[in-house]
Amino acid sequence: MFATVLLLAVLILAPEPPARIIVLGDSITKGVRSGVTAAETFGALLQQDLQTAGKTVEVVNQGIGGERTDQALKRLQPDILARRPQIVVIMYGTNDSYVDQGQSTSRLTADQFEANLQAIVRELGQQQIKVVLMTEPRWGRAASKNGAGEHPNLRLEQFMQRTRKLAASEKLPLVDHFQRWTEAEQQGTDIGGWTTDQCHPNPAGHRELADSLLPKILPLLN
Repeated sequence: MFATVLLLAVLILAPEPPARIIVLGDSITKGVRSGVTAAETFGALLQQDLQTAGKTVEVVNQGIGGERTDQALKRLQPDILARRPQIVVIMYGTNDSYVDQGQSTSRLTADQFEANLQAIVRELGQQQIKVVLMTEPRWGRAASKNGAGEHPNLRLEQFMQRTRKLAASEKLPLVDHFQRWTEAEQQGTDIGGWTTDQCHPNPAGHRELADSLLPKILPLLN
């Protein structure tokens, strides 16, 4: 009897395990680079903001520099799912859409990008994992032209339309950074000033990303 009471007391007093959130993406998600520490990335800021809001969470940064959706899909089963997250935040497209020097087409087609993203979303859904989709932030105006002689936003915007389409069809929360940064630029903000190199966010840019993401995550933790 005493042992049973003691066990119940331990269970009652045991701290609630943290909800695990994975942020999955490329170097923009990884964040750490010259001028940006791990604590200044949007994933770290999200964890800080959620804890300030009274949530018991752990945000795990699974961004890999240069990664595309086809590569993310391949590491989903052995890596991401093994971490048993409750929520996965997904942001891809900058690498998928990019045209390398000497080339005239994107690294992946928009159809391939959408199919890969859909496969990732559905595999996570089959494991009862909540998913939040995000568009990539817009490149700054002074970004160098790609291999096709275009500003990289021309291709990236087409791919981000596919992200929006998938979020709508799968009824998923969407954080539209591309649109947010586009509107900021239209209102006179030099969004290049939110980056280290017209692409990768600096601490101010990561703060912008975290501020846009927080309202989409909070309802999923209630």
